[in-house]
Amino acid sequence: MKIKILLNPYSNRWNSQRRWAEAESALRAAGLDFDLSVSEHADHLVDLAADAVKGGFSTLIVAGGDGSIGEVVNGASRGWNEKSAFPVTLGILPLGTANDLGDNIGVPRDLTAAAKVIANGKTRGADLGKCNERYFLNNSGAGLEPYVSTKQEKIKWISGVPRYLLAAVQGILDKPNWKARLEWDGGSYEGPLSLVSIGNGQRTGGIFFMTPHADPFDGKLTFMHGHRGTRLGLFQALPRAMKPGKGSFVEMEGMYEIHCTRLKIHLDKPSPVHTDGELFDQWLTDLEYKIFPTTVQMLIP
Repeated sequence: MKIKILLNPYSNRWNSQRRWAEAESALRAAGLDFDLSVSEHADHLVDLAADAVKGGFSTLIVAGGDGSIGEVVNGASRGWNEKSAFPVTLGILPLGTANDLGDNIGVPRDLTAAAKVIANGKTRGADLGKCNERYFLNNSGAGLEPYVSTKQEKIKWISGVPRYLLAAVQGILDKPNWKARLEWDGGSYEGPLSLVSIGNGQRTGGIFFMTPHADPFDGKLTFMHGHRGTRLGLFQALPRAMKPGKGSFVEMEGMYEIHCTRLKIHLDKPSPVHTDGELFDQWLTDLEYKIFPTTVQMLIP
């Protein structure tokens, strides 16, 4: 396979750049021959991925985190007609903060082991989500979830999980809320909304299982929507959003988890929106989601 490594040196507060020598050694030890491109600014990976596809690379390996993966899948899909096969196979060198997608599909965090996964060449078709005109592989959201992301982006003095938790507390204290209409194949909802999270994978932010029953290989979008009318109610849901199994927050009153193939959302006022952790440039009131089953061949153990 003709491999292009796409490195985001900024992932995990420059940790990706610091660990590149380790990653390169692991790739060489696994017997892999590759070409390297390095992102130089925000969204540069989109163009680098598009150029790699044009250059005939059949496999793109993302050396970075979930946001980096989101950029690469959008760059690789440039010119893709949605009816033909996805143009490349994707692999992951988990160098990000949360590494949610890698964990969700079983890619080991150890770089030597991750390089061996790439070298083995075993693939499985993962579902590809789409929100308006942007694609995502792990998750998307509107309401409180990306509102928390706007808080998290402003926190510079701590990193990792503590930063996500502090941002969540700040977001809950603001208690943003919307009135919404949701329509999906098989049902609808109209009423108050605190958050809506659309999962291809179970986990986001490293610790939050926003769609705990999502499966990136089942051909479905899994979304949850919910409303908690008080800050106390939201704080009660917070620790249970970190539970992947029984006792999850989606079992609480006012919280719902649903499997579908299409979803439309209309909000009474604009909300921040994200795909794979990357915020849209503008806050939005109307979102349309769809799923492309088993579309992207992912390198897996």
